Amino acid sequence: MKFKISEKIASIKPYEAGKPLKEVERQFALTNVIKLASNENPIGFSPKVNEAVTRIMKQMHRYPESSAFDLRKILAQKFHVAQKNLVIGNGSDDIIALLAHGFLNPGDEALMPLPSFLMYEISVKTAKGVPVMVPLIDFSTNLEGLVKRISSKTRLIFITNPFNPTGSTITEGEFKEFSRKVPDDVILVVDEAYIEFVRDDAVYNSLKNPLHDPRIVTLRTFSKAYGLAGFRVGYGIMDSEIAEILNRIRQPFNVNTLAQVAAVAALEDEQFLKKSIRTTHEGIDFLSDELKALGIYSLPTQSNFMMLDLKTDATQVFQEMLKLGVIVRSMKSYGFDTFLRVNTGTKKENMTFIAALKKVLKK
Repeated sequence: MKFKISEKIASIKPYEAGKPLKEVERQFALTNVIKLASNENPIGFSPKVNEAVTRIMKQMHRYPESSAFDLRKILAQKFHVAQKNLVIGNGSDDIIALLAHGFLNPGDEALMPLPSFLMYEISVKTAKGVPVMVPLIDFSTNLEGLVKRISSKTRLIFITNPFNPTGSTITEGEFKEFSRKVPDDVILVVDEAYIEFVRDDAVYNSLKNPLHDPRIVTLRTFSKAYGLAGFRVGYGIMDSEIAEILNRIRQPFNVNTLAQVAAVAALEDEQFLKKSIRTTHEGIDFLSDELKALGIYSLPTQSNFMMLDLKTDATQVFQEMLKLGVIVRSMKSYGFDTFLRVNTGTKKENMTFIAALKKVLKK
């Protein structure tokens, strides 16, 4: 029997995650494989997270706290907003899906850069909306191009700052100029998954002045700077009317108990966060210097990853590096055939990456 499915669902290209460590170890009979492909935190998470999660394990026969009260409370205090302005998600991509399903009717449009995080497009299509793609200019978000594509059907605009995969940013002045041109009934979804790593004070940070514009929905995650990728927890800060809609339609236990407890503990350890950010900056600086010495151009970045132009088929280099036990990300699926993306690792991992890259490029 052949089942009928939605044309929009049939058109979805599945999200491809970075290759898992275990898969590469099995495929090439390797040990000590390093993964620098998924923008993860190389130093893990705070010891306080481990302690908190261990303490709560005996209660795992109970359902999670549906409202994530403790986590919302500490986030509300941190950003000087009310708890009613917060939505907690199973990763920030959970909230992306809620926004699409909450605010798109069939045929409504959502604007986004091309390329960008694939979950924007997938979420819009599963909500039977229409994703409208606006190509980058010089590896950066084309804000003027987004404005030109706004129509009477536009309901959402997705902005990623810093931008993945290129690492580019939008300044506060650029965002203000852009937002003035967006109609009052269009929601601006500002995805700030990598904002903690930004070093340039000119970069727009939507939570420096939260809720000043009711159209802005800020998305953040614990997966990157806090090192909680495996726990799957993110959050959104937004106008209470928008939050009420998302909380109305989200799954009642969308964030598990361990994730909630881990996130609270992570927020309480400011010293570990500073260490995480410092390690990232040191890694980016090391990689930038080494790549420059090799004559390899890398895009400027304000994130924990960078894109480098090998001026050759990057997918072939990616495959050869896998054989050496180094997992990075080929950017061919993003339309950048000669680029690799690599995130910072520990000092040893960064040195291993450079050594492997030198070896492959000499072949």
